[in-house]
Amino acid sequence: MRWLAAKFVTLLASPVGVVVLAALDSTVFFSLPFGIDAAVIILAARLQTLWWVAPLLATFGSVAGAWLTFWMGVKAGEQGLKRYVSEKRLARIRARIQRSGAVALAVLDLIPPPFPFTPFVLAAGALGVNASTFFVTLVVCRLLRFGLEAALAVVYGPHILSWLESDLFHDIVIGCIVVAVVLTLLSVIALIRTSGRPKGRRVPA
Repeated sequence: MRWLAAKFVTLLASPVGVVVLAALDSTVFFSLPFGIDAAVIILAARLQTLWWVAPLLATFGSVAGAWLTFWMGVKAGEQGLKRYVSEKRLARIRARIQRSGAVALAVLDLIPPPFPFTPFVLAAGALGVNASTFFVTLVVCRLLRFGLEAALAVVYGPHILSWLESDLFHDIVIGCIVVAVVLTLLSVIALIRTSGRPKGRRVPA
């Protein structure tokens, strides 16, 4: 299984892989906790002097995925949002928007995984948050988050690259693949099931 783990890391920790993974990570269809952060760190460590490319690519992909999620929220509206977000969480998000607005909502992106930020993006669209303010703040937050990770990768690059060859790392990667497949399948199944349910029913977040 070592070859599978190595192939997986090579694919995701590439420029194209980081963009795609970052976009998927910002949707309601895909889930891989810490996946994009690990990909940014590994890519930055490999790029060395061009480490700054990694956070730019991750931010681009992440914002693209977040835009899709935001648009889904707009189309769903507040009533449709209840299919994706529990009423309890929705009440907290609504209160935060009323209290602090779009900027405070986007700043939540700085909270490290496994904090579920995607429901907040979905809710931002459904609850009519100012899109320009939200996404400008999100871009800044994503650049800061991924930039710090990439900068750390430059400092600890040799240690990171040597660890990539260890058996422990490959075992962790295999575990992450399994978790990602399971969580993604559960998300897709939940979305399919709720598509035919009355709007009054919801899927627990």
